Order: sequence, then structure tokens, then C-alpha cells
Amino acid sequence: MKFTFLFLLLTTVQVFGTAYSQETKLSVNLHNVTLVDVFEEIENQSEFKFLYNNDLLENRKHETVNVKNKTVEQILDNLLEGTGSKYSILANNLIVISPNKTVVPQNAIRGKINSESGEPLVGATVVVKGTTIGTVTDLDGNFVIPDVPEGDVVLVASFIGYISKEVTPGTQTMVNITLKEDVVGLEEVVVIGYGAVKKSDLTGSVSTVGTEEISAFPSLNVAQALQGRAAGVQITANNGEPGASYKIRIRGGTSINSSSDPLYVVDGFPGGTLPPAEDIESIEILKDASATAIYGSRGANGVIMVTTKKGKSGETKIELNTSYSLQKEINRLDLLGAQDFVDYVNDANPGTLPATPEADTDWQDMIFQNGAVQNYQLSFSGGKEDVRYYVSGIVYDHKGIVIESKYKRYSITSNVDFNLSDKIKLGANLFAQRTDRDGSHTQEGSGGTTNTGIIASAFTMAPSIPITDEDGSYTLSPVGDPRDNPYAIAKERKNNVVADLLQANVYGELELLPSLKLRATLGAKTYNDRDGLYISTKLNAGRNVGGSARINAHKNTDVISESYLTYSKIFNNVHDFSAMGGISYQSYTGEYWNANSTGFVTDNFKWWNIGGGSINDNASSYNESELMSYYGRVNYKFNNKYLITLNGRYDGSSRFAKNNKWAFFPSGALAWNVAEENFMKEQEKVSMLKLRASYGITGNQAISAYQSLAKFGTVYTIINGTSVNAVRPTSVANDNLTWESTKQLDFGVDLGLFDQRVYLVADYYHQKTTDLLFSVPLPEYSGFPSMMDNIGSVENKGFEFSLSTVNIQKTLTWNTTFNISINRNKVLELPEGNDIFYSANPGHMVGFGDTHVLREGEPVGVFYGYIYDGVYQEGDDFLPGSGFEQEAGGEKYRDISEDGSLDSEDRTIIGNPHPDFIWGMNNTFSYKNFDLDFFIQGSQGNDIYSFTLMELELMGGVANSTTKALDRWTPTNTNTDVPKANSGRSRISSTRWIMDGSYVRMKNISLGYNLPKNVVQQIGLSNVRLYVSGQNLFTITGYRGYDPEVNYNTGGNTNSNRNLGLDYGSYPNAKSYTVGLKVIF
Repeated sequence: MKFTFLFLLLTTVQVFGTAYSQETKLSVNLHNVTLVDVFEEIENQSEFKFLYNNDLLENRKHETVNVKNKTVEQILDNLLEGTGSKYSILANNLIVISPNKTVVPQNAIRGKINSESGEPLVGATVVVKGTTIGTVTDLDGNFVIPDVPEGDVVLVASFIGYISKEVTPGTQTMVNITLKEDVVGLEEVVVIGYGAVKKSDLTGSVSTVGTEEISAFPSLNVAQALQGRAAGVQITANNGEPGASYKIRIRGGTSINSSSDPLYVVDGFPGGTLPPAEDIESIEILKDASATAIYGSRGANGVIMVTTKKGKSGETKIELNTSYSLQKEINRLDLLGAQDFVDYVNDANPGTLPATPEADTDWQDMIFQNGAVQNYQLSFSGGKEDVRYYVSGIVYDHKGIVIESKYKRYSITSNVDFNLSDKIKLGANLFAQRTDRDGSHTQEGSGGTTNTGIIASAFTMAPSIPITDEDGSYTLSPVGDPRDNPYAIAKERKNNVVADLLQANVYGELELLPSLKLRATLGAKTYNDRDGLYISTKLNAGRNVGGSARINAHKNTDVISESYLTYSKIFNNVHDFSAMGGISYQSYTGEYWNANSTGFVTDNFKWWNIGGGSINDNASSYNESELMSYYGRVNYKFNNKYLITLNGRYDGSSRFAKNNKWAFFPSGALAWNVAEENFMKEQEKVSMLKLRASYGITGNQAISAYQSLAKFGTVYTIINGTSVNAVRPTSVANDNLTWESTKQLDFGVDLGLFDQRVYLVADYYHQKTTDLLFSVPLPEYSGFPSMMDNIGSVENKGFEFSLSTVNIQKTLTWNTTFNISINRNKVLELPEGNDIFYSANPGHMVGFGDTHVLREGEPVGVFYGYIYDGVYQEGDDFLPGSGFEQEAGGEKYRDISEDGSLDSEDRTIIGNPHPDFIWGMNNTFSYKNFDLDFFIQGSQGNDIYSFTLMELELMGGVANSTTKALDRWTPTNTNTDVPKANSGRSRISSTRWIMDGSYVRMKNISLGYNLPKNVVQQIGLSNVRLYVSGQNLFTITGYRGYDPEVNYNTGGNTNSNRNLGLDYGSYPNAKSYTVGLKVIF
């Protein structure tokens, strides 16, 4: 697609007197030749190329052409005089010859060829199928085909970088044709680290998502647009809340404890923030070491290259995009009503509640609302050959599906490129954004019942009570600990975060020699936020302390400077050699302030009167880190058949210990273009066949600063009645702390059939990550809780398949893309081979032990516990064990150790959160002015640890339950696996709470209509598109929670691979119905 972008840039704009055409002098001396012969001679002497209709000029004779030291304009002015033809010189020295005045015979067909964006395609070819009759389009995209045969004919329109299209005009003499970009074309240019390469020359594993796929559903953010569209990439929302981030994993998680997030490179800025999807031209996902090693210590988790839209030479194009979405929750839990709840609670503990409920409150109704998303974008783009620009402004307003949750975003993207001369280029990319988010507190904190999230409160709260008491105060849970009801939490716990981001990147490029270029970039990113929280005295957490306020602030600054040389030259037409080498310096600083206070006179001022509290607790911190790098790449291609790529990066990071601050990350790749071999020439069906192999080492430095150093903290104590402020050690140093290193092997094949109408990419990969960064617990006698250390190794291996097909290519077009990814994750080594047990339960669920284990030979983060064997019946032999029931109707667990009792030795691995495979399929149809796009995505074989169902179906008679409680064991209902109601039951980690998380989802569907060109042009516009779309419209799953795309995380750690597949009270994802309008002026 990038080739297409470049081609359009150079061929759609008329030059207003280029320097080359004015300065180049030519001499031509020919006799008895055609105009075509003269054009060929001019091409031989210069960089000019001609585009013309051969039938128009071939038979015209010109006895003698004898000119010396004349410009091409002077030659053509004389040459074409009296011929009825004219010429135009375009930006890349392309000269188009067209008739002065078109005379349309009666048996002619005329029309115009445009791109999907409404731009005329200059030089497109139109022929009558099965004949040599045809023509090319002029500067306005118009064409005329004279002498069209009688009867039914088919026109074939084609243009470089676009999918050819067949049109049957019938009785029409005026035919307008719109061509689509060929997203699988061999000449598509793929952005890689510090450069770009033709898709046919790729030696690494790279997936591309183009502007068509990104903009197919304009109301989505970037991560949503990518979900399911690239093989080997798994994307889940960290939370369904407006403005929430997404978790992206490329080829599985390479780390246990550190972040496995990929590196984002935005317009060449490593670590850049993603702009809105509307401003993105293309996204490349670099997956194997050959593609990612150029980013060294940050490449182990993959790299996502983002290229924003740039201006094109020509008239200013104004584009308006607007959409409105209505949102609803995907699913609701099937909970007990008030009377069933009262009966259930009294069954567990007789007499707890009055026999008749005082209300029948649907708490899900109380917290859910119709969400709405409004999105407005206005962009300007255009320029001339020496200056091109793109400016976009976006306003995004999202009202969430949970009451009191809102998110607003205001952003500006500005890209400017200057050609100061043929050898000097300058440019600047700017992205500025402000976000304003009102949070809804759906993620439970560590405060237990006083810090319950809204969603968890809604599905556990007793339906037998009203929202407020008679005195207007909010009601509390009538059973167990007094918990706030969800409506009260939403209304009285206020959290607002305002964040400002400024990201800028400037570059300069100098052509030192025809084959040698120097490029220098300077970038900076600043992020500032203010996070305010207030818990009013109407809630438990605020009532006991007289109101609680907190205000946090962050200021993060990231600065990068890079310079690199690129050399590219072809020797003897067979040796294609290129090399790149550069140096990079990047620094990061982070500042943090925090103020907490309680004991306020009034709730009215929230966090804006934090000094008015009676008890204050303040904190601040500062950290900095630096990364110095030297990098390089060599590419060699012989005879367009055999390719070699070598990459290397030498990184030095301040985050690691003095003994291991520097490391080298190399990679190499080989590729064989089999389709270019002579023995393949007769295989007409095979248009592309390339075999690839790569191996390399990449790293991960995703830890915070100072982890290798001994750290000290302040401590306050009383000595002789006086408060003393002192310092004490809080962590132990590790002088040998080093990088995580990932060694990756990749074998791939690219296969194109039938002129790329079928295109398959298949890869096998094997990666091993060693020196895992992990917080290792220390013995109590050391005086320290833990130390950051390098422990053990993890393996990921798997297969990826991507298939693109052009199924129908006529007036009706139908394209399909399909991908599937299979990854197997395994822990290879742990310290001394010992298991590492840990718990990931919500804050108030205490006392039931470990829920997870890290074990050699098993995937990271597998679930751990007992095997549930149903319910004891009268007469059964009850297994003894502390905390286990020994009565009819009680929970029954398997005695794995077969020692006749239940204890910790009977625990085992009970589930795996990693899917067997993930997949996605997209179908795109177009017919005349209509287009239909639908995308289905799925995950198979992954397990969910549902703390949600543990809370609801424990049958403890405290929280509300699902309707499963109606099938609980009773003396008259014994044929069930649901235990009896028992208020004394303990929570036990077991297979009872492990659910199949497989699903198939209609992720997106869109129907669009482009107004006819003649209608649009009459009102002075270029294109108008109307569309309706839907997201998450239906899901096929056996999971009984809100959504199988679960996203609960403990302790705010959204990056760790240890806590996957957990569900408890997270903000649910929504389904959306969208209407939109796109207007190009």
C-alpha cells in the first residue's frame, strides 16, 4: 500500500514548472519517425517518462526532428503543434499526452476512473475485454474508448497498486469506475524499523493492517481495530470502561513478572503513544527476531509500527467524519429475585431475613444505562511538491454503560513535510491530546467489603432491599458485613482524571550521494495528569473517617535523539545491496505527587479542599532512566531470488546493574524467492512463492528504575517522647541483575496464486526467554521481603496462518481474509526446580489459599486447586480434612493422594488460561455504491477462573446468587451438583470455578453507501458515504459470566502474564450500534 501511496503522490499532481524540466537541455536528431519514436529518444536521454494512448499517436509521421540544447517544453511545443494533442508534466517527471479536445463518436464509451477516496486516477488503463481496444485516463481521470464493438462488452479497468475491475456498461455510454487499492499487491511497501521494504523483499515475519481495515469501523480505537486481524496477536481489554487500555500479546507472553507489552513506534518514535485510528495510515506488526532485533532490548515482545496519515500534493482535501453509537451491556447475569433470595438466605441460616421482602430491586437495572459515543473528525490535507501537510482534529465523547462513567478526548494530529531541494527534506509530526475521564470504580481494591466495586456490588447485593431507607440514606447489605449498595457507590465515590499529552517528532534528511542518505530525528513526549478521588461520608469507607480525599499527579518526559545513514545501490543489475547504521539516545524522567486527607467538614469540595482535612498524608517521588544504543542492518538480494538480512543492536540501559548494563542483540534471516526461478516460469498459477528463515536474540528491559540498587525509605518513631525521622533499608542490591533475553527461530512461507487472488502466509516459530525478571521472596531473617533477580526460562512455540482471497472481482466484489494462531507456552526452568505458588483472588476473598502455580513443564499462570466431585449424599463416606464439609449436601472433593483425607497434597493444576488457538475472519463485499464488511473473531480452549461465580454460587447465604441456587441440594432435591445452602461454607479453589472461556463473536459488521458521483459533484463535494455498523452484536459461548473476554486483574498489574483468565466484577464490554457520515470536500 505504501507503494501505492507514493505512486499517487507523484502522479496525481501537476507540477508548476519543475526545476528539472526547466534546466535539462536535450538534443534530438531523428528522420522519418513517429512521435512514439521521439518520446523514446527523450526517455533515453533524460529522466522523463511518457504516458499516452498508443492508438492516438502511432501512425502520425514527423519527417525530421532536429533540435539542439532545448528544454523538453520547447521540444514538445513544436512537436505537438497541429496534432490535436497536448502534454502535461507531473511531479515525478512523468509526461502525459492527451487530446486537446475529445470528440466522442456515437459508438464510443466514455467515463472516469477514481480511487475510493474520490481522487482521479491518472494513467489508468481501460480496455474492452478480449480485444486490444482501449485507452488511458487523462489528468482528470477521464477516458474515451472509440469504436467499441456492438453487442454486450465488458470493460476492464486497471491501475498500478489497485485491484482490476470488470464493468458491463450495457446500453450506457457513460461509465464511472471506482478502483480499490490492492492491499496484497507484491509492490506493497512495508514499514520496518528505520526504513521500509517491498513486501516481496521481506525476510522477516510482519503483519500489515492497512487504512481500509482500520477505518472500516471508525468508532473503534486502534486496539479494537486490530483485534483478530493479525495472526499471532492476541488482544483483550484491560477493562470495558470508557477510555480503558488494551492488553496486546504477540506470540504469547515472553515474561512471567515483567511487562509483555509490545513496543509501539509511532512515526519513528519508539515508545510513542497511539493516535486515534482515524489518523493512522497503516500498522505493521513485527513478530520475529529478524524484524524486531533492530530494537534490541525492547523487541522481545514484538514491535507495532504505526504510520500516521501524511499530506499529498494537490488541492486541499477537507474530510469530515462523524458518527454516533448507542451502547448496551453484552449480557446480564441471571440472578435471584427478592423472594427466591429471601428463601435461599433463610435456608442457609434460618431466621436471618423477614419471610416477606420489603422490595424487589434489580440492582443491574440500577447501575446499567444506555451508553453513547459521539465522534467528530475534521481533517485538512494537501500541498505542493515542496510542502505537504495533514492536519486533523478529533472530539470523542463516550458515556459508559455504567452510570457516572464518562470519557472525553480532544486531539490534534499535524504532519508537515518539506522538500527544500532534491537533496534536503524536513518534516515534523505533532500529536496533542487531552483526556477527561470520570471513573466508575468497578475494579475492587484491597480494602475488602469497604472498597467493593460497583459491578460486584450489583450482582451480590440483596434484591430484597430498596435503594434508600425511609430517611433517604442509602441502604446497606442486610446479610453479613455491611456493604454499600452499588447505586450509592456510583453516586458518592467520585474519581476524575484529566491528562495532557504532547508528542512531537522532527526529522531532517540529506542526500549525501545518490546512494547515501543521512537522517536525523529529535523527538519528545510529555505526559501530565491529575487524578482526584473523593469518598463521601454517605459511604462506609468515607463515613468512618469523615470523608476521604486523594489527589495524585504525574509528569513524565521522554526525549529521544537518533541519527542514521542508509546506503542502497544495485550492482550489475543483479546485486541489490543496502545498509543502515545509526546511534540513538533516549532518556526518561518521571515525577509523582500524592496527597491524602480525611476528616472533612463537608463533602461539597471533594478533592479540591484537601488541605481542609484533619489528617493528611503526603508523598512524592522522582525517577529517571537512560538508554544508549548503536544499531545497524545489512540487506542483500541476488538476482531478485536470494535475500539475506542481518540486524544488530548494542544497548546500554541505566536500569540494570553495573556488571550488565550493556548487551548485544543480533539477528539474521534468509529468504528464497522460488517463484523467480526459471523452473517456475511455466507455473502460471503461482504468482509468488517465497521461503523464509530467521534467528535472533531480543531483550526485555521492562522494569522500573533502581531495581538493581539497595534502596532506603523513611521511618518515624518516638524516642524519649520525641518524634524522630530516620531512614532504613527497604531492598537489597543485586549487582548482577540483567536483561531478559529471547532467542527466536522462525520458518515461513509466502504463497501467492492466480495473480495474488489467493495469498497465504504461514509461519512456525520457537522462542525461548531466559534470565526472567522476577521478584524473588527472601527469608524472613534477611529483613527484606523480596529482591529483583533473574530466574529461569519460558518457552513459546506455535504456528500462524494468514489467508487472503479475492473471491469475486466484477461489479460485485468479494474479498476474504482469515487468520489463525496456535501458541504453546511453557515454563522451562525455575530456581532449583521448585514450584512458585501464589494467589490472585479479589481483596475480600481471603483465607482460601493459593489459586495459581508456576511449575516447570506447565504454561505460565495455570490455575491450582482441588478437583470438585459434586455433592455428598446420605450414606456416603465423608473424607476428613480441615475446612472441608462432611455432611450430606456438602461439597465433595477428590482425594488425589489416596491417603483417605483431604489436605494440600490433593491440590493439582485445574485449568489453563491460554487458548488452544485464536482466529479471525473478515469478509468485504461491494456492489456498485454499496459495501458490506463483517468480521468474526474467536478463541478456543482457554479456561476462566470465575471469582464472579464463586461469589454467586458458593451457596453461603450471604450474597445474592444466580438461579443455580434454585437447583441447590435439599433432602428432596438430591440429583444435583449444586451444594446445599450453608452459611458456614469456606471458599475453596477448585474446578467448580473453572469455566470454558471459548467463544465465537460477531465482532464488527458495517453496511455503507456512497452517494452517486454525479449527485455529489452537483453539490460541490468529492464523496459522501453513509454507513451503519455494529460491534459485539452476538456471542456464542458457554461461559455464564458477563463476557468471556474477561479482564479482571489484581493489584492493578495489567501487564503480568501470571494473572490471565480471571473474572470478578470488571466493567463489562459493550455492544454498539453506530450510524456515521463521511464527507470529502
